[in-house]
Amino acid sequence: MAHILIISFPNHGIVNPTLELARRLVRVGARITYVTSVSAYRRIVSESPPLDGLSYASLSDGYDDGFTFKLDRESATSTAKIIYNDNLKRYLKQFDEAGAQKISDLARAFKEEGSPITCIIYGMLLSWVADVAHDLRIPSVALWVQPAAVMAVYYHYFNGYDHLMKRLEDDPDCVIELPGLPPLASQDLPNFFTSGSSSGDDEHFNMLPSFKDQIQTFDKEVREFKLKPRVLVNTFEALESDALASVDRVGPIPIGPLIRSDFFDANGEWATSEGSSHYMKWLDSKPASSVVYISFGTLVHPSKKQLDKILNGLFESGRPFLWVIRVPDSGSDSGPEAKIRNLVGGTGQGLVVLWCSQVAVLSHPATGCFLTHCGWNSTLESLVLGVPMVCFPQWTDQTTNGKLVEDVWKTGVRVKVNEEGIMEGGELKRCLEAVMGEEEIKKNAEKWRDLAREVVREGGSSDRNMRAFVEEMGGSNLS
Repeated sequence: MAHILIISFPNHGIVNPTLELARRLVRVGARITYVTSVSAYRRIVSESPPLDGLSYASLSDGYDDGFTFKLDRESATSTAKIIYNDNLKRYLKQFDEAGAQKISDLARAFKEEGSPITCIIYGMLLSWVADVAHDLRIPSVALWVQPAAVMAVYYHYFNGYDHLMKRLEDDPDCVIELPGLPPLASQDLPNFFTSGSSSGDDEHFNMLPSFKDQIQTFDKEVREFKLKPRVLVNTFEALESDALASVDRVGPIPIGPLIRSDFFDANGEWATSEGSSHYMKWLDSKPASSVVYISFGTLVHPSKKQLDKILNGLFESGRPFLWVIRVPDSGSDSGPEAKIRNLVGGTGQGLVVLWCSQVAVLSHPATGCFLTHCGWNSTLESLVLGVPMVCFPQWTDQTTNGKLVEDVWKTGVRVKVNEEGIMEGGELKRCLEAVMGEEEIKKNAEKWRDLAREVVREGGSSDRNMRAFVEEMGGSNLS
């Protein structure tokens, strides 16, 4: 029997897909030990009790009450640049050190009790796990939680195509072509290639070196560790066949979409008790496909100027809207977010909430459009639930995701920003009308919805890949 240890960095965007992978692997016959920080562990066990075959373990990274990334909020548009201060450096170092020790301790304990770990799966930003696993003589496999297209961008960049990216520095208007991908302009690439954070910027957290480490680890596992190339990818074959083929050398295994499958019944319909919440009751009162849902994830906090423009666009559209606005400073009730809640509350047109079950909202018949930052989890949820998107990407993979949504899958449109990087209210209104009034976009959304649900059903392509992986990880010859 396969006994797989999964270790995840504790932020929501990585925990959600890695935890869903754990659930899926249990359902197809594996035993899973899921490891993350104390803060994420507490959140998980309160929301998702262990299943038979799934147990949780925690490690202390020195921030047991959670770590808060400090964002650069000085400019109108710097909504997701993370300040790279000593606190962040210490946090990352302590997580890596504690994680390495925890893996070693668990591997030894499970071996002594007669149920050894047969594979270690690690999420984004944790490429060091491959070295720890190699020292323990346990196979390791990465889980890529962004689209295969973005993995292909990084892979090609670090394998001979860096000169194309550098062309963008001299000519920002040029378009580059990479194997397996559509033509890409500068605004379609992860921002680490095109912003100051890519080089010469010591103030902001630059993730490009982390991605370089990961791509080089893929090659090292084959070249030095003599392992069969394998990378689990949170996507599915029909969605990204060309991108997957372009990185065939690293052995991509599409096993997505990794969204909470236990939220749905056998027919793919919503099957939880969220209907009793106040926002679901509010949605119940609205006509089918009439509501604009707005959420920008857990890290992105638009500036006051941008919040005002969004609100103006929503009012101008005349459409009912449900807007998730998180307060950057916990407990604050005097910032621009609070003022917007008060403004909206008196109009009757919209509802502003601090949190909601996104899958529940997207699955509701009243929801007709998703104004999104295009994080990959949100993009996949929208695809699975057949909801057209207005894309307002901010950073990292979101810009590429927006390109794919608009030009490849054709399930939405991407907003145009002004010279300050601000989306004007009139532009938002234009995009909402285009998405909610365009039948072709709705048909495409339905097509991808049906394909996404098919691949995870028993016998679907992602389900077959998952089962084959578990069977292999339970065998004796894993190289």
